[in-house]
Amino acid sequence: MLSRLQLAVCIGLMVLSAAVAWQAQGWRLGRQLATQEQALVQQRLDQAEALHGMLLAEREQRQGLEQRLHDNEAKHFQKLTDAQHAQARLRDRLATADLRLSVLVERDTTCAPVPAATGAGGVDHGPVRARLDPAHARRIVAITDEGDRGLIALRACQAYIRALAP
Repeated sequence: MLSRLQLAVCIGLMVLSAAVAWQAQGWRLGRQLATQEQALVQQRLDQAEALHGMLLAEREQRQGLEQRLHDNEAKHFQKLTDAQHAQARLRDRLATADLRLSVLVERDTTCAPVPAATGAGGVDHGPVRARLDPAHARRIVAITDEGDRGLIALRACQAYIRALAP
């Protein structure tokens, strides 16, 4: 049989080989865990870069929309200002009697008939016009001013909706 020394050496070798195998398994498992951790870190970095790219694209899109909305607002303001200046000039011309508003009057049987033969060159046979009272003219100008502002505001709203729609 085996002597005690041989038995101790055999048990020692078994323990040593088990320890060496344990250590080798630990190293192999450590390398696998490190590889997995590195792959996970790389995956997270890729996800972060993709998210960053999406955020940049969304920010650029938002800034583009804000710029278009700002341009639309500036254009709307300019049109409104131009319309207000035109209305003010029209009101001033009406106030100074530089301009008189008139309307076409429909000719009926009570109007004098147009002569059949052409007369002198200075006779006007065009449409008959009637001048409006200055107070009525001012009211008409005020109504058209409101209408112009309403149309400009409507166009601005439509442009805003078009800018928001993809």
